Amino acid sequence: MSVTTFAQGEFHAPTLDDFFPEAVLFDGTIFQLDRLMIIRLVMALVVALVFVIAFRSPKIVPRGLQNVGEVGLEFVRKNIAEEILGKEQGKRFLPLVATVFFAILAMNLTSIIPFLNISANARIGMPLVLALVAYITYWYVGIRKFGFFGYIKSSIVLPDVPLPIHFLLVPIEFFQIALLRPFTLTIRLMANMLSGHIMLVLFFSATQFFLFTSGGVMSVFGVGSLLVGIAFTFFELLVIFLQAYIFALLLCVYIDSSLHADAH
Repeated sequence: MSVTTFAQGEFHAPTLDDFFPEAVLFDGTIFQLDRLMIIRLVMALVVALVFVIAFRSPKIVPRGLQNVGEVGLEFVRKNIAEEILGKEQGKRFLPLVATVFFAILAMNLTSIIPFLNISANARIGMPLVLALVAYITYWYVGIRKFGFFGYIKSSIVLPDVPLPIHFLLVPIEFFQIALLRPFTLTIRLMANMLSGHIMLVLFFSATQFFLFTSGGVMSVFGVGSLLVGIAFTFFELLVIFLQAYIFALLLCVYIDSSLHADAH
């Protein structure tokens, strides 16, 4: 660990172990769980329990948790699923889109929850799984409607294009649907949540250092870093929601492009 002496105190730079701790349960077995995996399992259980409790005995006039659940589902239905896919297909894919949206939202929220302090999506595993769900879904939708070769042809061969141009466009289009989409879904989600986590760690580590370690006139910088850290926490709330929204929205866009692959 690198140590930098500053004023009367010392600043200990965070290590990789601070961001990605080792296994804390079942260490040495195929079932070993580190802190991030435990957070993922807990938040998945929380999301499931919230919706089970909210809708276990629904009322005509919703109240309490049922009202919150309905507002959330209505937002996903109207502003994501039906907005992109239309009413019929939006209703068809709503369970998947809503599951992805609320799973990402819940796991992102752990980045600002005390004692958790890191997004469950800040490591590549969970974003990759979610991207693979999207990948399998839009391929399945396209293949089911057009057949395998029909879907490939409809997706990568653009009509009314001169033959020589196809030699350039076909590889690009194939690369996009086969690799680029899942790659960008994964990296976008992970990078945004990891960078936000790192910024929060730096701001509040600086606050702890300036206020409680260096002391003296340097405490002024501690107050400043604390205020910036609090402001960035509210900004992170916006990022948390936007990343869930963008991921679910792109999932719908990719499904819609598979449903209408022949309509370039």
